[in-house]
Amino acid sequence: MSLRHPAERADGGHGAFERTAEAASNFTSSPVFLLVCLLLVAAFVAVHAAGLSLGWQLLAGDLMTAVTLLLLALLKNTERRAEHAIQRKLDAIAAALLERGSGHTDKSVESLEEAIRMEEDS
Repeated sequence: MSLRHPAERADGGHGAFERTAEAASNFTSSPVFLLVCLLLVAAFVAVHAAGLSLGWQLLAGDLMTAVTLLLLALLKNTERRAEHAIQRKLDAIAAALLERGSGHTDKSVESLEEAIRMEEDS
């Protein structure tokens, strides 16, 4: 098991984790997920308003806590991938500017074009 972030892998490939995180990110930004969250909150309120047993109240609270924890992990993953993409673009722009000043632009332009197309691969 590696402690390096998937965005920092040398091979740049997309493994099972990256595909799962991307699918989860797409799902959590959908109207369906909003509906699931609204239903979960409504169930939480209904369980407490109905005065059901402590077991049901704990189950409702635990479900909301689990969803919150998963969303936090997903948010952090998305944040790290976005940071990595922005840093690669900034590095490519800086290299292009430096090479332009020295008169050699072939490699920097290629690197910049690759960085700009990063979202299509992600």
